[in-house]
Amino acid sequence: MKYRADIDGLRAVAVIPVVLFHAGVSQFSGGFVGVDVFFVISGYVISQSLMGDIARGEFSILNFYARRVRRIFPALFAVMAATFAYAYFTLLPSHFEDFSESLLAASAFVSNIYFWKDSGYFAAEAVYRPLLHTWSLSVEEQFYIFMPVAVYLVARFFRSRWLTVFLPVLLISLALSIYAMGTAPTANFYLLPTRAWELLVGALLALAPPPPARSKIANEAIAAIGLALILFAVFSFDETTPFPGYNAIYPCLGSALIIYSGTGAGTLVGSLLSIRPVVAIGLISYSLYLVHWPIVVFVNYQSLASPTPLQTVGIIVASVLLAAFSWRFIEQPFRRPQPYITRPRLLTGGVAAIAIFAAVGAVGVQAQGFPGRFPDFTEQKIAGNEQWRLKDCFRINDINTRSWDAKACTLTAGGSRKVLLWGDSFAAQYVPGIVANADMIDATVIQYTGPGCPPVLSYVSHGRPLCKDFNAAALKLIETEEIGTVILSARWTDLQSRGLEELRSTLDALKGMGREVYVLGQSPEFSMDVQVIAYMQGSRDPAAVDRWDVFFDPAINEELRGYAGDAVFIDPIAELCEGRSCPYRDKGIFLFEDYGHFSAEGAKRAVEAYFPFLDKARKAIAAGTP
Repeated sequence: MKYRADIDGLRAVAVIPVVLFHAGVSQFSGGFVGVDVFFVISGYVISQSLMGDIARGEFSILNFYARRVRRIFPALFAVMAATFAYAYFTLLPSHFEDFSESLLAASAFVSNIYFWKDSGYFAAEAVYRPLLHTWSLSVEEQFYIFMPVAVYLVARFFRSRWLTVFLPVLLISLALSIYAMGTAPTANFYLLPTRAWELLVGALLALAPPPPARSKIANEAIAAIGLALILFAVFSFDETTPFPGYNAIYPCLGSALIIYSGTGAGTLVGSLLSIRPVVAIGLISYSLYLVHWPIVVFVNYQSLASPTPLQTVGIIVASVLLAAFSWRFIEQPFRRPQPYITRPRLLTGGVAAIAIFAAVGAVGVQAQGFPGRFPDFTEQKIAGNEQWRLKDCFRINDINTRSWDAKACTLTAGGSRKVLLWGDSFAAQYVPGIVANADMIDATVIQYTGPGCPPVLSYVSHGRPLCKDFNAAALKLIETEEIGTVILSARWTDLQSRGLEELRSTLDALKGMGREVYVLGQSPEFSMDVQVIAYMQGSRDPAAVDRWDVFFDPAINEELRGYAGDAVFIDPIAELCEGRSCPYRDKGIFLFEDYGHFSAEGAKRAVEAYFPFLDKARKAIAAGTP
């Protein structure tokens, strides 16, 4: 296979946005599409290599996997070993146990399946998962279980009718991905069946290349359009963009056009991709992809906050330096054939590496994260979400409103008004506090909450496709249950990137129905689990009120207040905090159960501080105070 510098340059175009996106450079909001560019490149390069073997009569499954071991294993397992060592001394037990599970999965190249199955509503935050990025390697390696055999069989028995065999597979995979955008978004992101088409785009470009462009101008245009498609995705997509599905066509088609244009007359884009600094980044791109994410995770974990601009620069510089070291001293020596490293030894060593790292991961899981590493840390089970009436009124796995029961979801009874608490988990978090103060609340409060579903009628999420129906049904419930007052609460920081003005869709509808409305603003949220903050902060004073800064700008509540209009707006930050500094533990009692949901005690205090309809006079009498 003839070396093409522009493909190494395209690898740089793939990896740079990924690194900058993960490092917190907000301008690269769609940097995650770099993975899709990698998929297309990988499909193209591997398929060309297989075709070369077949043409020379040298096709061998064992040779193919021996090359994959040389290319993939050394840097991957070196990074996993270094990550394990650092994690051992850094991650608290539950997070190290989760890391061990992911190490086991990544070693066996099934981490995409692991992260898919373990990405439920209460899954560990990404900031705790140094091997999260290995999901893409697992997708590739699963693809290459089938691809070499498929290429050989089509060449041998179907007279190289590549389009006849592979194009339908590509189209079925793409159609499945588009369909899964609304029905199974997490599986769509992580699993091979909905990602295979991206690799097949590159594969068909190698196996059945279209004829060259008829003119240099046409070739220049093709290359420019390809680069523009990738850059459009990098700078216009963000975490709310439905993905992969049809949106992945932009980076994949863009990558294919650049690769295709490079087979004809030279282009300006090809020349830019072939300049030495760009090629240099492309050469270390695999190691750069491997090392950058663990660095991001450990910086966030130990600083207890999102990266500062200086830390972002440090993450990028450290990632590039470590990647260059890995490429020079780990990747290159192993990629050069050595007489003493025979194919049997290479394959045996690869299997042994998988077995050893999988065993290390299994031991970490069995040892429950080695809690003895931190003898002064005891992880607490903090009461909170188990009191949210999970099966009936906070419907984690099913938010179908037909089986919702107002009677079962009534939290208080006998008040002078009927109130609906409507929202996501940041509405459900108040339930323990409402129940604890039921005798003091002059209202019949009914819970109507669903995970990840802010009470916004215009809200459409491909990640939570049932939210639209869930919210629409709330209006019917308000009518049928004759509810006169509605309290809206949510994790408003999730809605901020879409536009907080979307709240108006709900407020206008409720105003048209003549309902009284209260809006509870954004409550405290930290960058990390409060037990991690408490341990890292090191406070041991049993009488202390421990505080930490929220990760967001509290001005979000002033913006919300502006959109609330005629509704009564309540600012939890103003009620509970001093500026950005909010209490997360009081005299050893945690007020939050994770990074931002109130514990049962925290909910009780929040309700007492600012929840509507609380009769504070009766509360004072019950407490024995005048």
